Amino acid sequence: MTNDDIIDTVLKYEGGFTNNPADRGGPTNFGITAADYGRWMGRSAPATADEVRMMPVATAREIYSKWYITDPGFDKVKSDPLRLVLVDSGVLFGVGRATIWLQQELNLHPDGKIGDSVLAALQNYQPAEKLPRRVLGRRFGAIADIVKSKPTQVVFLGGWINRAVSLLDYV
Repeated sequence: MTNDDIIDTVLKYEGGFTNNPADRGGPTNFGITAADYGRWMGRSAPATADEVRMMPVATAREIYSKWYITDPGFDKVKSDPLRLVLVDSGVLFGVGRATIWLQQELNLHPDGKIGDSVLAALQNYQPAEKLPRRVLGRRFGAIADIVKSKPTQVVFLGGWINRAVSLLDYV
């Protein structure tokens, strides 16, 4: 699975433009929030809803490649299933949190950064084929914690669970 394949999978789940009042991200297109699109355009303020609506999918792909694969170091993860789980988790819950879930599974200090210690631990983790599912399990736990601490987010529970479950087909 290439990084482009991973982005295709993320885009399949993220869909098009939404502006759900319960979504703390506000106007979103292809999973890219108004705040992130504004930052991508070099602004200190979020993009407008119309700008988000008109964002080309090619721009969303560039954002995913840079901010959700290359910048957090997920491109250094050799396992395609694990890289998919990390990228998709990073899109929904932040790349730092996705990295922390990985570090916790590797029994490393959770600093939210992919460094030499993480890469070394990945080479030695056994059984390696179970690691993507174990990181995904931490994501399920985080989903429960989010809904418990912020009951207004229950509106997204079904989608979050369905999306995480769908990743099981890949891992």
